[in-house]
Amino acid sequence: MERRVVVTGMGAVTPLGNDVPSFLQGIRDSKVGIDKITHFDAEPTGITVAAEVKDFDPKDRIDRKLAKRMDPFSQYAMYSAIEAWENAAFDEDDIDPDELGVIYGSGIGGLTTIQEQVTKMNDKGPKRVSPLFVTNSITNMAAGNISIQFNAQNTSQAVVTACSSGANAIGNAFEHIKSGKAEVMIAGGTEASINEIGIAGFAALTALSAEPDPKRASIPFDKDRNGFVMGEGAATLILEDLEHAKKRGANIIAEITGYGTTSDAYHMTQPNPEGKGAVKAMQMAIRESDLTPEDVDYINAHGTSTVANDKAESTAIKTLFGNNNHYSVSSTKSMTGHALGAAGALEAVATIGALQSGILPENVGLQNEDPDCDVPLVREPNQKADVKFAISNSFGFGGHNAVLAFRRVD
Repeated sequence: MERRVVVTGMGAVTPLGNDVPSFLQGIRDSKVGIDKITHFDAEPTGITVAAEVKDFDPKDRIDRKLAKRMDPFSQYAMYSAIEAWENAAFDEDDIDPDELGVIYGSGIGGLTTIQEQVTKMNDKGPKRVSPLFVTNSITNMAAGNISIQFNAQNTSQAVVTACSSGANAIGNAFEHIKSGKAEVMIAGGTEASINEIGIAGFAALTALSAEPDPKRASIPFDKDRNGFVMGEGAATLILEDLEHAKKRGANIIAEITGYGTTSDAYHMTQPNPEGKGAVKAMQMAIRESDLTPEDVDYINAHGTSTVANDKAESTAIKTLFGNNNHYSVSSTKSMTGHALGAAGALEAVATIGALQSGILPENVGLQNEDPDCDVPLVREPNQKADVKFAISNSFGFGGHNAVLAFRRVD
């Protein structure tokens, strides 16, 4: 018999705050976490703003020695995982290590370490490369470090599907529990790519917005949008078999009811303009939830603020949901920027927050709605809503599509 899967813990490191309460309050307050880049001198790249994590000290949650042996992407993941674990409030005897697993996503992994060590090799020679270079930089180390921290002896996997990584990790963890392969999973996504090579690389693709005004740089669905803003951070969900959660008296935050994942099989960086893969992924998540499109109250859009993505996603939404405005759409990237492999996990937390509070994230900065993005967008007047079911979309370079469906728990 298939199991039902619930969320019993959440953690977050974000441009709006370094815990879930701060992050969700920032979302409700329509706070923009985008500002001038401080991690390095970005002027030569032509890009001046990003959504950086601020006031982050890994030692607030992570052992000092362990934190020093991690790239920031692993620090963000571990920090948010510890918060989520504490939030889930397990007793020592609640979990069999064989029933606890980890699936964690990142689009790029330890890019800061890679940049630092390649520079050191070029400046000082190959013998000066750190012995921790490999273990700090490889993408599976977020999952690996979390597995060690919590003695998770079930599966430990890394998901790398570009900007869908976090959502795919959560979806895969959902399936792992649903099929009976584990009772508890730690899942999420992380990214730390606001550095010289990260910004320069995406700028060379002409994917980033060069707008210097933080309030107008990331404006999904606005006809004046001109590229995405790089973000960073991590978010972690504790997923649990419903019966296991009830038996230990856990606080159930939300239920994850469906997951859809497809491939556009179309282009390395451009989405299928008709949104075919996105439509199928949304259909899969909704059907698995035993719902119809008419049951969905809110869509947390991928909404990157690029011309091609927002138009294709809007087309997909209109194709599936039609002109019935019973649902609302918004992109939290107007506040957090685009955190790549962490985006889907951050947006899962934001979606669950909307289910809990009945306050939908606003499309902050939206002034001139693009007629090609004709979907019912959340503005300040329609933020409050009775939201029972919601989906969260994530789409990535390479044509990856991932959609998560959540149900409010009363």
